[in-house]
Amino acid sequence: MAIETVRIDEQGREQLIRLKRHTGIEHWNVLCRWALCASLAEPTRPPLRLFKGEAAVEIAWRVFGGPHHELYLALVKQRCARDGLRLDDATLAEQFRLHLHRGLGYLAADRSIRSIGGLARKVEERRAAA
Repeated sequence: MAIETVRIDEQGREQLIRLKRHTGIEHWNVLCRWALCASLAEPTRPPLRLFKGEAAVEIAWRVFGGPHHELYLALVKQRCARDGLRLDDATLAEQFRLHLHRGLGYLAADRSIRSIGGLARKVEERRAAA
């Protein structure tokens, strides 16, 4: 299996806390799913970055993905293939983590997301623009 544990750094943890407060979404795994999809929707690759120290949050992969964990892995694989990257476990895990953290940054920085409705409107805006 390509990804066993979802590891989130301290900055990502702070972003999750902010998103939880603004949206009222209780579970971090749900917010992480939104973040992953927000990043995957971007046409560019996420920038490479070094993750320093221990993870501030760890979520089991099956908890992250819930009953659709295989779909999320397939989305990451598809994105890696589109970006011309290898599909080995290490690359998939790295790209997943990069996309997750980029997505958390996008969502946490977006001032229009101040409720779950704001999050849903963001999806509608993106869909209308496509």
